[in-house]
Amino acid sequence: MDGSTGTVRAPMQLTISRKKDPVYKEGRRVFFKYRDLGVADATGGAMRAQIMEAVTGMTEPTGWHVHHCQAQFIYIIKGWVELEFEDGTRTRLEAGDTAMIPGEMKHNEFGTSDDVEILELSIPGPMGTTPCDPPANMSR
Repeated sequence: MDGSTGTVRAPMQLTISRKKDPVYKEGRRVFFKYRDLGVADATGGAMRAQIMEAVTGMTEPTGWHVHHCQAQFIYIIKGWVELEFEDGTRTRLEAGDTAMIPGEMKHNEFGTSDDVEILELSIPGPMGTTPCDPPANMSR
């Protein structure tokens, strides 16, 4: 229990990730490097955080897919990414822009800059990805 507020502290650990000492893990796309920020380990899997860095610009759209999580949050650090969603939204997110994508929402990434960097958070930490058919109102 936290003595100052009377609340119970979740079982989490302090973690620090330094850009000069990156830890890369396998990821979903060959055109990205995935820098693990240590959050999944520090939170017992309650949350995950990583930086996705372009190896090359997107070589082809990701295809329609869903992520198995409660939510995925992205913050564009550098460059841009183009996305489309099952509700018909098509957008280009640029440096400083964010998106909160509900879990299981169909979406497709169809373009990136050659230098894109994205902070991605998901809750819970493990986030599966499954390809899916495009929504009826979308053609890709």
